[in-house]
Amino acid sequence: MAIDNQAIETKLAAARTRLILDKPFLGALVLRLPMHAADPAWCSTTATDARAFYYNPEYIQQLSIEQTQFMLAHEALHCALSHFARRRHRVRHKWDLACDYAINPLLIDDGLSPPPEALHVPMYQGMTAEEIYPLIEDNDHSQTLDTHAYDRDNQSRGNNSGLREDKLPDRSPPSNPTPDGESGGGTQPQVRSEPAAGGGGVSEPAPLDPSERETLEVQWQQRLAGAAQQALQAGKLGGELARMIDHLLQPQLPWRMLLARYMTATARDDYSYQRPSRREGDFILPTLRSHQLELVIALDTSGSIKDREMEEFIAEIDALKGQIQARVTLLPCDARLCPGAPWLFEPWETFTRPEKIQGGGGTSFRPVFDWIERADRHPDLLVYLTDAAGDFPPAEPPYPVIWLVKGRAKIPWGQRIQLN
Repeated sequence: MAIDNQAIETKLAAARTRLILDKPFLGALVLRLPMHAADPAWCSTTATDARAFYYNPEYIQQLSIEQTQFMLAHEALHCALSHFARRRHRVRHKWDLACDYAINPLLIDDGLSPPPEALHVPMYQGMTAEEIYPLIEDNDHSQTLDTHAYDRDNQSRGNNSGLREDKLPDRSPPSNPTPDGESGGGTQPQVRSEPAAGGGGVSEPAPLDPSERETLEVQWQQRLAGAAQQALQAGKLGGELARMIDHLLQPQLPWRMLLARYMTATARDDYSYQRPSRREGDFILPTLRSHQLELVIALDTSGSIKDREMEEFIAEIDALKGQIQARVTLLPCDARLCPGAPWLFEPWETFTRPEKIQGGGGTSFRPVFDWIERADRHPDLLVYLTDAAGDFPPAEPPYPVIWLVKGRAKIPWGQRIQLN
């Protein structure tokens, strides 16, 4: 079937206009991506490199207008959520899957219709790519529907524009610049394509270099905030997408900093002005009253917490307990306490993970709280490292509890700190 390029461009423009009218948040983000017909040799469906939206005309021809909207919004969210800058040490294929698993439920929840091949796992609803990544098996050979052209292994070289020199779009000043000086701010931007010789479309763009990646991350964060503000003012932003955006726009503090803040606040090293005995004279001078912190650490050993995460957590507790004079009682637990528990560490002893910790069963938090009650302990603080997917005690205990949570599960009481 012959490809009518003009009809394809009209279809994309119509889908983008409908997004602007019906989904102003997504529409504002899509406006930031110039459109280029791509060479099918590298772009079988759609793609983005955080600079532009690339499409295979034959693929777009097969989509409905609703599915075209979905693909436009899908690529725009990859950019707005800075997926191109957040991979870091992670394996690229697993990260690409995690990003798609994070985006697609957001768009479906917002009422968009995905193509049938789009990755969608309901259990990942509301989770970020960082939270989904460790849940994906290393041998998962699923494929993303689109091409993430911003993050290759630098096997090909090119200029920072992402296009070959002979395929670069016109660099003349835009006729309708946006307030921040970027092009593409009009409500009806022109859909551009630069077909290569023989009608093959633009070549695969070069991957982002570190400087460009950093610049684009800042730009997309600004675009995300601006689009969200406009949509909220119009009353057209809600659901899981609004909650995700609110989470991303909030200042993020590392879990280590939050944990240190709570533990330091719990420690009670302070000066006392209590009146001394009369034999000490008429002057009331402050004296330092030091209180040793009784800290209980519970580790979820059901299998959801990886060894690396547990080691990082234990190292952080060890560093903190020396500063605040804390005695630590360690209680590893899945559906029952680990044999050999509890392990006790004095303030001057190094807090280390026991060599043999059994686990891998179901998850119940009750054994930890039952042990504390049976032992007649009154801890100043209980910190529980877990995914929070288990059986909670029905009532909150009379001591503070911090849940250091991996994943998005809720807790019925206590203070929640997001691990990842």
